[in-house]
Amino acid sequence: MNIKRAKQEIKDTIETYFLKDEWGEYVIPSIRQRPILLLGSPGIGKTQIMEQIARECQIGLVSYTITHHTRQSAIGLPFISKKEYAGKEYAVTEYTMSEIVASIYEKMEQTGLKEGILFIDEINCVSETLAPAMLQFLQCKTFGNHEIPGGWLIVAAGNPPEYNKSVREFDVVTMDRIRKIEVEADFSVWKEYAYEHHLHPAVISYLNTKKQYFYQMETTVDGRSFATPRGWEDLSTLLAISEKTEKIVDREVVLQYIQHQKIAKDFANYLELFYKYRTDYQIEEIFKGNLNEQLMKKVAHASFDERLSVLGLLLSKVNEGIQNAVKKEREMEKLQGFLLQYKEKMTTEDSAVGILEQVIEKAKEEKEWKKGAGLLSREEEACYLNGIDCLEVYIQKLKMDTSLNPLESFEQIKSWFGEENETYLNVQRSAEKRLTYAFDFLEAAGLTGQEMVIFITELASNSGNVEFLKECEEERYFQYNKELLFLQKREKILEKL
Repeated sequence: MNIKRAKQEIKDTIETYFLKDEWGEYVIPSIRQRPILLLGSPGIGKTQIMEQIARECQIGLVSYTITHHTRQSAIGLPFISKKEYAGKEYAVTEYTMSEIVASIYEKMEQTGLKEGILFIDEINCVSETLAPAMLQFLQCKTFGNHEIPGGWLIVAAGNPPEYNKSVREFDVVTMDRIRKIEVEADFSVWKEYAYEHHLHPAVISYLNTKKQYFYQMETTVDGRSFATPRGWEDLSTLLAISEKTEKIVDREVVLQYIQHQKIAKDFANYLELFYKYRTDYQIEEIFKGNLNEQLMKKVAHASFDERLSVLGLLLSKVNEGIQNAVKKEREMEKLQGFLLQYKEKMTTEDSAVGILEQVIEKAKEEKEWKKGAGLLSREEEACYLNGIDCLEVYIQKLKMDTSLNPLESFEQIKSWFGEENETYLNVQRSAEKRLTYAFDFLEAAGLTGQEMVIFITELASNSGNVEFLKECEEERYFQYNKELLFLQKREKILEKL
């Protein structure tokens, strides 16, 4: 299955395993809660989805790469204790608590989260001395003499033998006690993620035309050659930063991330063309409403690959506008939540400044707790920081006019929030205008056939765009989308016939 389905399977498992009866006991006892083993090639996101799942389910996460551990750190160190049996005292070997089990208890103490995921990476690559401990861990949920606390789902990950010489096969007895999920690279699923996390448009548009290069793993006389989703994402981050710092990303730099000579060379060549098209077709001017007739003719007669690159540039600008609107909407929702707290605390006697300071203090504590517990994404943290900044600005303004009573202060804050909301509406209008300019260009260039289908399809591929597009006032999106749905239905009918 693909990584998206695997993520959902784990979330469903958490919901099932953590379900409690009327006495507060787990419906499925801990001993019957099978560990999950994710098997899949490297770089497809097995580790990354663990952080996403923990955030989305609001549970703890303790993560270890087991190949970095020795037998002692995994099961604990031996020590001699005294015990009495049948009236006689004996010296008995016991073990200190495993570092891994101790980390779970520390996580629970630090965050207050009593349930979570224990994630063990590269579990099938352990050393020979540690292998028996790993089998015991999967079968009995213990490290040495110490059990994994109840309410913690065990998820392990490993690579198939063809990708790692250190891989050892688990026996049938062990495999019969776990849930095995085999994960494969899937470009369509990754593309959703790429749009949602704002990966560089050159990477997305290139892979749209060269899907076979999304994931490659080859063995040659020179060793392993590979391209992985992890490599494309890290390269995308570098490209975005390089544009800001005006650094050149050439074939040698690409090869550091995409360690496959042929693919690295091909993408480096494409990247040069991508930047050239951005200049030649005056993309910035298009989104100011300025259409050049000669450029319209040029793109109409260009090769299909060139037209796809131009589409990628248009999509990038439209997506950027929509993402700004979505981001601003989330910031407004967070700010509105803070102001509702202020409203609930407001009285005719308390100082507005004092109440706002209380709201800020609570928001900061909440943010720090979530961040420390690993439950806060960068986007969510930005919403907190933006909301806190706005409240601090309100406080400074209120301090400049001490004549306002609590009710007048409340009305003043409402008006400032209204100004902030107007800024949000302007961002939303700007995003809609970008969509309008894109349609103007495509229609003026006569790209209303296959290119328009691709444009509409790619817009809808971004889950962050969907809600925005539903409320969008650009009628042409709905018109072309309706035609696209009609074509898809027609193709299905013909296929059945």
